[in-house]
Amino acid sequence: MTYLPGSGWVDRPTTCEPGVAGDVSCDVVVIGGGLGGMAAALRLADLGRDVVLVEADICGWGASARNAGYLTPTLGSDPRILKHFYADRARGLYRFANNAVSFTEELIESHAIECGYRKTGNVAAAPTAAAFRRMAANVKTGKRAVVADARELGIPPAFPGGLHIKVGGILNPGELSLGVREVVRASAVRTYEQSPVLGVADSGGSVTVELADGRIRASHAILTTNAFTNGLDVSPRRLSTPVWVTAVETEPVPPDMLDAAGWTSRTPITTNHFVMQSFRPTNRGTVVFTSRRLQTSRRARADRVPDQRVVDDLVRGFRERFPTLAAIAPARAWGGWIGLTPSNMAVVGQATPRISYSLACNGHGLPQAPYLGTLLADHVAGKGMHDDLSAVWRDSQRFAPGVANPVTLRLGWLADRLTDRLGSVHR
Repeated sequence: MTYLPGSGWVDRPTTCEPGVAGDVSCDVVVIGGGLGGMAAALRLADLGRDVVLVEADICGWGASARNAGYLTPTLGSDPRILKHFYADRARGLYRFANNAVSFTEELIESHAIECGYRKTGNVAAAPTAAAFRRMAANVKTGKRAVVADARELGIPPAFPGGLHIKVGGILNPGELSLGVREVVRASAVRTYEQSPVLGVADSGGSVTVELADGRIRASHAILTTNAFTNGLDVSPRRLSTPVWVTAVETEPVPPDMLDAAGWTSRTPITTNHFVMQSFRPTNRGTVVFTSRRLQTSRRARADRVPDQRVVDDLVRGFRERFPTLAAIAPARAWGGWIGLTPSNMAVVGQATPRISYSLACNGHGLPQAPYLGTLLADHVAGKGMHDDLSAVWRDSQRFAPGVANPVTLRLGWLADRLTDRLGSVHR
């Protein structure tokens, strides 16, 4: 089995843009070259702004290229939490999430990005019969979503049933992310790579970005630094907790074996555990599965290979849900940092009057990151507050502690495994 220090979806680019050297001036500087930062920079350039995009490594090579590749309107927080704590904005949050999928589909189509996108929708699977009964009792079936048992959904019988969300689908996130990078490189955006930012300051009249070999002065700055946000002193405290997420890919699986496993629909699956698991087919005939056990750190560090204990746990979870594929070997594993907000949902706001931030990737952020980056770019450019931006806008800079810490994640993992065990007994 191969343990990769980068993305397993695509090879690392062999060329990069030059780093910052000396003094650079611009209207807006975007710090962080993931999908959110690249989309923000593209939008600002389209609006005629002189924009600089600065990235610590290579644009598109972080979480944007390493996630599971789901395009879904799912919000990161539990519906019950939404109803209790966000009742006044729940409708706007769901609208934002749905529009994010449409936006990203248009982004792919308008730039003709080859990323293997398939409009399959996604199944939110119940891990136990009791969980499925609760789902069936509380979720309304409609045109955009259907609650059904495993046989109707064409998913393995180890899942009693689930909710088929018909919006969105799956793609190769590495191809999407690096495809957007090529669009940025061909645009009017001035892009600097391999340029880690050391500090950002709002002097009241302008923003100064300090780097090892130079500085950038701008009228406004946008932070799209995701898991690395708390490495900047200017960012609000507790805005982002760095979490390392691991993915495993199998060797090619014969189609008849997937059929025999009950996965006749090939629809991608996520579970509604405390820490969700995901299972999806790929266009190269393999299966990729992610999450289940997360690792935290006070600060995101450089790339690393996955932890073998976490990989082994992921493989156990795969074999529990797909027992007839026990002979299929895991071929490779990779991982990456994401930033979890206290609410586990996208959030945007201002760190200072001239420094805005956008953080969208909470395990469901693939479509939300570029959409939110674009909406924030419009706002910074003076086009006003879009309703969808307002839905996730945060006025306060004070954030409560989130649940992403070693203790709660360990307890969550134990609770998930107990749930699985009880579910298997009653199956």
